[in-house]
This record gives sequence, C-alpha cells and structure tokens, in this order.
Amino acid sequence: MTDAAATTVSTDTTKAVREIAERAKEASAQLARASSGKKNDMLLSIASALESAAGEIVEANGRDMARGRELGMAEGLLDRLELTKERVASIAEALRDVADLPDPVGEIVRGSTLENGLRLRQVRVPMGVVGMIYEARPNVTVDAAGLALKSGNAVILRGGSAALESNRTIVRVMQDALVAEGYSGDLVQTIDDYGRDGGVALMRARGLVDLLVPRGGAALIETVVLESKVPVIETGTGNVHIYVDESADLEKALPIVLNAKTQRVGVCNAVETLIVHEAVADEFVPLVTEALTQRGVTVHADEQTMRLSAESATTEATDADWETEYLSLDIAAKVVSSIDEAIAHIRRYTTGHTEVIITESLAAANTFTDEVDAAVVMVNASSRFTDGGEFGLGAELGISTQKLHARGPMGLSELTTTKWIVQGDGQVRP
Repeated sequence: MTDAAATTVSTDTTKAVREIAERAKEASAQLARASSGKKNDMLLSIASALESAAGEIVEANGRDMARGRELGMAEGLLDRLELTKERVASIAEALRDVADLPDPVGEIVRGSTLENGLRLRQVRVPMGVVGMIYEARPNVTVDAAGLALKSGNAVILRGGSAALESNRTIVRVMQDALVAEGYSGDLVQTIDDYGRDGGVALMRARGLVDLLVPRGGAALIETVVLESKVPVIETGTGNVHIYVDESADLEKALPIVLNAKTQRVGVCNAVETLIVHEAVADEFVPLVTEALTQRGVTVHADEQTMRLSAESATTEATDADWETEYLSLDIAAKVVSSIDEAIAHIRRYTTGHTEVIITESLAAANTFTDEVDAAVVMVNASSRFTDGGEFGLGAELGISTQKLHARGPMGLSELTTTKWIVQGDGQVRP
C-alpha cells in the first residue's frame, strides 16, 4: 500500500473504482428510507446466508491460508486470516447482535426552541458511503458491512490480497442476501480485484466516499492517513501496557497478564509490554516470566527483570522492544521504582490504544486513569476486553486512537454524523 500510494493509478482503475463508489452512493439512498425493522431483517438474512454458505466460505479461506503459508505469513496474521465453520457461525451471530442493537439513525442529540419560535433539533444521520481498507481479516468484511448497513450506510471494502478468495466469496453471499431482501447488492461492494491501486483510487474518491477507515498494521494506517483525500478515522496499532502496581493483588495480576498476552496474540488489544513495581518485583517477576515462557512467550527484559527471571526464556531488551507491537508470542518487561516512572514510560511509547493498571489502591487507580492518555484505560482487567462486542456495541469497525469524532471501539453511532432540522412558521431574520 505504501508503494502504491506514491505511484500513478491507471485511468481505468480510477474510473472503475469511482463507478463502484457512484453505485454505492446511489444505493445508499435506499437505506435512508429503510426502517430499523427492515435493516434488521436485512442483517438477519445475511447472517443466515453466511451460515448456509459456511462450507463454501471455509473452502475459499483454505486457499487463502495455503497461499499465506507458502508466502511465509506470520502465525499471528494466519490466525487472523483463518476461518472455520465455528468462526463463520460466530461472525453470523455477531450480525444478529448488531440487529438487536438500538438504531442510532434519527436519534435526537439535542434540541431547543428559540425565542422567535424556531424549533431546532440535531439528529443522527448516516455518513452515506463508508470505505474500509484492511488486511487479512475476513471477519472484518462482515463486521464492516453489518455496522454500515445498520447505521444506514453503503460500504466499499478493500480487504487485501491475503484474504482475496475469502472476501470474494463472503461479499457475493452478502450481495445475494441483499438482493433477496429487495435491496441493491451495491450496498456492499469490494474493490479487491483492483489490488493496491484500487485502494489508492478509493483514497482519492473524495465527494463519492464520505469516510474511510483503515484497519491493519502501522504502515497501512500511516499510508491511508497521509495519502487519503477522503476524511479518515484513524485506527491505531496497539502497543499495549500492563502496569502491576505495588499494591496489586498478584493472584489477580498473573491471570490478567497471561490472558492479555496469550489468549490471542495477533490482535491489537494483546499486551506487548509488562511493567512491574519494584516493591512486588521479587515475588511477581519470577512467577510471571516462568508462566509466560511455559506458554511459549519470549520475554524481552530489562536488566532487573533478567536478574529475577531465573531460568525463564528471557532475552535482553533493546530500545526497539519498548515501541514494538509484536503480534506474536513476545513481550517486553521492565521493573520501575514508582507509578510515576511507569506512567512516564507509557506516555513515551503508547500508541493510545489500551493501557492497564493492576492495583488495589484507589489513589493509584485514579492517578493512572487521570494521567494516562489512551482510548481505553483499564483497572484490574485484561486488555483483551477492548472490543466492540465486549463493550456491548455489537461488532466493531476498529479501535479509533484519534481524538476527533470517534475514539475507542467504533460501533454504530461512530458511523453516523448529524444534521440540524429547523422548523419555522414564516420567521424571517431581522
């Protein structure tokens, strides 16, 4: 994507992507008139269609997985890419969860009546056409479509070559379900056939695409943010920290760290750096490093952590380790002398995604939540809970680490904008 953004996109590709965007814009008008019930029926129909086509989807995904292994794709990325019948069923169930959520469209954000009798109300309305650029995540193909449709938007998807077969099959199944419900298949489209140049053309389709959301590695996100002429909501990489405070209950701390690192490694809410207060380091560091290494995790440790780790599989940390989102069975670890030192380290290296403190001190918890700047700050819980589904938002479009419009897990409301509706009775401005 980075190389493509710097090149000239062919006229044919630009024309083709713009035609797709024009069809999406036209189709989105159907949803502007659709009731919540109709949109819910649409999602339920898609969910059933995906389950019925699970065998076909898994077969297509198998071809992607085989190609990924041949190309030496990292295990964390292969885990994101893989679809089983159980995962397809889970994706379909997430759509049903979205159907059960309140529809944000039409919600009155605020309103008033002016002294001259004008009645004002600000209401939520769809963005219109949402573009999504992402990597090796076929579940996002469905999540993005479901959230877009429920919030009244058409969606254009660029899912990357790694998931080409999976996404092509999933999009076709969704389009067929839309047509069966009486809606245009153009509400959900993919531009994967146009490769990286198609993604660049999507970034330049200002006026046709209302919002673009990148989701993937740091290079992809940076490229979209810097190159796009379409407004972008930036989703961020997850250099996530867990700080174990001097007052921490270590029986709580150990399973939290293990869950945050090993429950699923190739995800943005997995912990990448462990910080331990020196007051509990002698007891906790040997326990946690042994438990991590038993689960195959390599600990990139500072000098004090190395000394306390006994025979665990530790390696000396470099400066690069503190800023690395591993997405693998690796974790950086260090010992600090105070909560202030822990917060200073996090401020320097955070990507603004999720930060965690484990503590039994209300004062320490308050200090941490007040002073740490991230989309999500947690106390005594695994970072793996930073997820739209876990937050009760249904499926998510991504975790926004920016500070404008949307921050944190992006659900339905984040795919709407607002408009003012003013009702009068012949008033004119003096």
